[in-house]
Amino acid sequence: MDAVVVGAGVVGLAIARALALTGREVLVLDAAEGIGTETSSRNSEVIHAGIYYPQGSLMARSCVTGKQLLYAYCAERGVPHRNCGKLIVATDEEEAGRLEGIRRRAALNGVELRLLTRAEALAMEPELHCTAALHSPSTGIVDSHAFMLALQGDAENAGAIFAFHAPVERGRVTNSGIEIEVGGAEPMALRARLVVNSAGLHAPRLARAIRGMPEAQVPPTHYAKGNYFTLTGRSPFSRLIYPVPVPGGLGTHLTIDLAGQARFGPDVEWIDRIDYAVDPRRGDSFYAAIRRYWPELPDGALAPGYSGIRPKTVPKGAPAQDFVVQGPATHGVPGLVNLFGIESPGLTASLALAEEVMGLLG
Repeated sequence: MDAVVVGAGVVGLAIARALALTGREVLVLDAAEGIGTETSSRNSEVIHAGIYYPQGSLMARSCVTGKQLLYAYCAERGVPHRNCGKLIVATDEEEAGRLEGIRRRAALNGVELRLLTRAEALAMEPELHCTAALHSPSTGIVDSHAFMLALQGDAENAGAIFAFHAPVERGRVTNSGIEIEVGGAEPMALRARLVVNSAGLHAPRLARAIRGMPEAQVPPTHYAKGNYFTLTGRSPFSRLIYPVPVPGGLGTHLTIDLAGQARFGPDVEWIDRIDYAVDPRRGDSFYAAIRRYWPELPDGALAPGYSGIRPKTVPKGAPAQDFVVQGPATHGVPGLVNLFGIESPGLTASLALAEEVMGLLG
């Protein structure tokens, strides 16, 4: 094969599309039954602005560029989306004093936010309780599955082939390419000139399973689970509502889907193994957090929704990680590209990350 992409999540799909559009022969392998069954379908479907990431980081660059590419792609391909905007709300004077720092940090990434008084924020969202707020006009929401279907369609139209129930078990570096062994009901062995490891939660394990890939270049694996709870009634808000960030996350925020259904989360739960069950008891802590900016939240209005898991390369308490897109110049293996730690804002950044991979290939 010319090129093999391992992982049919949103980033793997974007990469497969980009490779196929250059005329390469592309095969996409995924252990699951279809596209985007893990991290890509277990998030808030937010088109992020690029506010919080360190200046110059790959997260910041790919989010801001990816946001622009994503809006344009959705408009061109008819993918359902909405540029609804977002409010970051302060509920006391200490939090209000931190808004200007958030605004300056966003500006370093090329993201413009507008500082709102309490009256201005309430004029936009009358049910809101706050002392001040920031308005992010470029934040939005997208139908992530429709987006992934469009990427898959583009890739297939350009000649890419998809194989599901096809787990990649191991590989080895040879003088004529990378040999990989695929398990499942119909095991097979392949040799490819180019292998892109976009396996999400499983990317470090796959990299370690490729003989010839330097172990020291593979980051450790950590899982940060995020639980979501849904609002059983109608949402009183038309925009996304985020509290001022807390250590380790962005707080218990409210997002809406394209049908107007509200959901809250994610929280942060460090786990040792992949487990998507949502413990209803975790919802108890959501009420107090949400009532800081929406005091009228009724008792019993939250129901367990779903969960997603962030693929972390750093442990709990460590400084925030950056995306890692690692090519031969870093690890020394010709024809191999690894993507590690692709968590939020990976959906927003997907088209830009595909461009990053293509840039490594020359």
